[in-house]
Amino acid sequence: MICGLILVGLCCVHSAAGQFPDWPNATATINVTSTFKINSTNSPFDGNNTRYIADFPNDSGNQNETQPRIFELADGAIFRNVIIGAPAADGIRCRGSCFVENVWWEDVGEDAATFYGGVNATYTVTGGGAKNAEDKVFQHDGGGVLTIKNFQVEIFGKLYRTCGNCPNNSPNLPRKCIIDTVRATGPGRWIAAVNYNYGDSVTLKNITLVGNVKKICAYYEGNNKGSGNDNPPIKGNFGPTEDGDGTYCVYNKTDITIS
Repeated sequence: MICGLILVGLCCVHSAAGQFPDWPNATATINVTSTFKINSTNSPFDGNNTRYIADFPNDSGNQNETQPRIFELADGAIFRNVIIGAPAADGIRCRGSCFVENVWWEDVGEDAATFYGGVNATYTVTGGGAKNAEDKVFQHDGGGVLTIKNFQVEIFGKLYRTCGNCPNNSPNLPRKCIIDTVRATGPGRWIAAVNYNYGDSVTLKNITLVGNVKKICAYYEGNNKGSGNDNPPIKGNFGPTEDGDGTYCVYNKTDITIS
């Protein structure tokens, strides 16, 4: 259920230098009181830069992993031109392959988006941006391949993380990610982190760092013990002036530009 439409004028977006546009102004604001589902009846969904804000009881967009998501995308859903404001709850959940274009998270809640498809799922996040992510921006809980392209992130913990302790973690469910053409403005901890023991990997290209971003990539020894149990140990990590290992963190230091 969606309520509370507040018109705030027409959107005005100005192009910035390069491929990273200015953040858009919201054309309206809507309070979301229960998860809004995107499926074959309403996909492609174009929000026309409407801002959506979580209005769930007892949830404020913190790091609570049990809070609802604002949007749930069915397999094959197309979702574009949306602003997610604060509180953002658990953002977007893709239940299978999905295409997310020009979505802007003004203040990330638990995660901006989480991906739950099977081993053959393909997910795309293109354009848009995210700010103020205390921990993760994109969490990869299912299998398949995620592509993040032409994206900007500011003040964040990790841009991308494969789930470190999900019960479904398995060598039979490897997670792959391609991160191409991203501007990351610190403070930030990691661009990406994966689990080496489950066959995860991330490939990075055309990454621009602005300000203090501590590390580019790490690989962990994941487990399937579930949330609240042992934290996965880091087995390798690489800074902004180092090459990745070529297997789990696939990039060269020439793929990283420090602005």
